[in-house]
Amino acid sequence: MIAARQWGLFPSKRLLYFATIPAICSVLMIQDPAGGAQLSGWEFREWMLGVVAVFDVVLVLVVSLDMLLVVGARHFSCTRKLLRIASQGKRQEVEIELLNRSNRSCSIEVKDDLPQSFVAEPEKFETRITGQSKTQFTYDFVCNERGQSVLECVHLLVHSPFRLWRAFYEVPFESTVNVYPDMKQITEYDLLARTNRLSLLGLRRSRKIGQDNEFERLRDYTQDDNYKHIDWRSTARRRKLTVRDFQANQSQRIMFMVDCGRMMTGTAGDISLLDHSLNAMLMLSYVGLRQGDSVGMISFSDRIHNYTPAKSGVKHINRLLHASYNQHAEYVESRYDEAFLYLRTHCLKRSLVVLVTNVIDEINAHQVKQYMGSLTGRHLPLAVLLRDREVFSAIDDFEATSYPNRSTIYQAAAAADVLTWRHHVIRDLKHQGVLALDLFPEQLTSELVNQYLEIKARHLL
Repeated sequence: MIAARQWGLFPSKRLLYFATIPAICSVLMIQDPAGGAQLSGWEFREWMLGVVAVFDVVLVLVVSLDMLLVVGARHFSCTRKLLRIASQGKRQEVEIELLNRSNRSCSIEVKDDLPQSFVAEPEKFETRITGQSKTQFTYDFVCNERGQSVLECVHLLVHSPFRLWRAFYEVPFESTVNVYPDMKQITEYDLLARTNRLSLLGLRRSRKIGQDNEFERLRDYTQDDNYKHIDWRSTARRRKLTVRDFQANQSQRIMFMVDCGRMMTGTAGDISLLDHSLNAMLMLSYVGLRQGDSVGMISFSDRIHNYTPAKSGVKHINRLLHASYNQHAEYVESRYDEAFLYLRTHCLKRSLVVLVTNVIDEINAHQVKQYMGSLTGRHLPLAVLLRDREVFSAIDDFEATSYPNRSTIYQAAAAADVLTWRHHVIRDLKHQGVLALDLFPEQLTSELVNQYLEIKARHLL
């Protein structure tokens, strides 16, 4: 039995059932024969002993032969075909080709080596493969976690001819899958922007205050134009009223500071707070790049994970996507001092610095206020604090209950205390000249883009 386990062989339930028959016969040997039986007690025991001995010999021979007929692991090989890039939450097809090089047929169960964050449909396959043949299996998987995952092997469960033994094999074949955030929101933004329906994404039209101050072109005067924009030199040269067109300021900078510390390990819905932050960051990056601005990113926890310099051009979104897809929140205390020192060293031009994080205690809130406040004047800081919906739902439950019990009252009071404390944190940030938002994770993308558009319209940057 020990040797069998070293070969990956284990007894099946059928073998265990057969093994109980000699045990039952042995128990019957102890009992005396029923009254009126032709055999005496001693003769009955001798007869049962012979039956048990014959059955044991037959069982050992059958079990041994069945074990020897199991197809070994060396006779199997497999290949896996799939795309190396997958989108978070989207289905992807995988094709497995299994080859049996032995001359014997066998019944097998096949299951791919998927990480825990992958959900396969179907999870496994059961079939019979003949000797010197190959078979293919196709399934879909969905991954709800970003990052790089490695599929190292394919798991096989091979049954013996009489199904008395089961062999567990791991057929090696390594595949790497890079799971990126779902970029469907960017496609929707492009589609709705062409049809002037961005309000469906929750984006508001920001009214521009003052005038855009960068010259774009000269064009003919119309009745709706401001007479102050008439270019008199061009008018005299062309002998036709000509006005100047202005455009929004270009080549401004957005620098994201992605907190990958313990504050971002929570979840909202099916994804983590960090996933919400990265999705909003990528969406705002795309909007900013289309506006002609430059976008960069610093990801950090107790160390600097990654730095992507600020560059312009829509193609730069691919660099930001590749730099952020494999970032994960860690249960460590974020080093804001190192992160903001790195920002001061590598980002010298005035930028919109966006920090998306969460605050749950005075120590963390003090660091956010201290380091974001130090950017005022040199940069335009924007602090986005994420709310925990489970905490704040206690207030809604209290207001919706006509006769609340003691537990509901205590929970609502604790939630109100946390909410008041967060209001004080937001107020202190604004007094230091820091733009601040207090949002639920589901509202983050639309509200962050709206804030950026308002900053552009008010020429704050």
